[in-house]
Amino acid sequence: MQIEALIIDIDGVVAIGGDPIPGAAEAIGWLEEAGVPYRFLSNSTQRSREGIAERLNRNGLSIHPELISTPIVAAIRLLKEKGISSARMLVTDAAKEAFHTAGISDGDGAVIIGDAGEAFTFQKLNEAFRLITDGAPLIALERDRYWMAEDGLTLSAGPFVAALEYAAGREAEVLGKPSPDAFLSACSIMGVSPDATAMIGDDIRSDVGGAQAAGLTGVLVRTGKYSAAAVQESGITPDLILGSIADIPEIFRRR
Repeated sequence: MQIEALIIDIDGVVAIGGDPIPGAAEAIGWLEEAGVPYRFLSNSTQRSREGIAERLNRNGLSIHPELISTPIVAAIRLLKEKGISSARMLVTDAAKEAFHTAGISDGDGAVIIGDAGEAFTFQKLNEAFRLITDGAPLIALERDRYWMAEDGLTLSAGPFVAALEYAAGREAEVLGKPSPDAFLSACSIMGVSPDATAMIGDDIRSDVGGAQAAGLTGVLVRTGKYSAAAVQESGITPDLILGSIADIPEIFRRR
């Protein structure tokens, strides 16, 4: 592998529930010292990128918000490109605030669904379903099946996106991983080609499979929601498996 740049997942790779993975700070420091271009690509839709960085930096990391790409940022850009200024948002209050700050108000211009946690209620899902059947675009910030929270594996937005797609008979426009645009946009921002970039993640499908489909190298770490059974069941073969983010230098020693 001739890797020149890295895209790094956050939840389960850099930290779990805000607590850094052992060796994460040192690995990021190593990238800085080695001059390796890198960017964080998170499917987290519970917080803005400023909120993500603040939470991580309180616990010993040093991550600048502008190095973080999230589906919220991509959704705001997409809505503005489409001329949509309002949306029904099935997201957390923090995520909704990010949309409001960017000038997207509450309304019926589109349906945006992210990881809303306990806010997923029958009433809200049914209201979204009716809007979609009336023609409102369905925009999924991500469609991960689950993620590793502080107290264990937790349902993500994917199951709820699938439910709305099935009920309305329409496919969502997916912005987060494994959408190729999520990876290619990060590569473009760094000014590197996909075939010279590795994606490091703990999700065999969204991170590794998605990256490989977009022409990147897929690197799996044995932290977060990693499980050998999930890897075997997926049918996806990682280009490389690392113990954790602490082993990042191994990628470059293999050049």
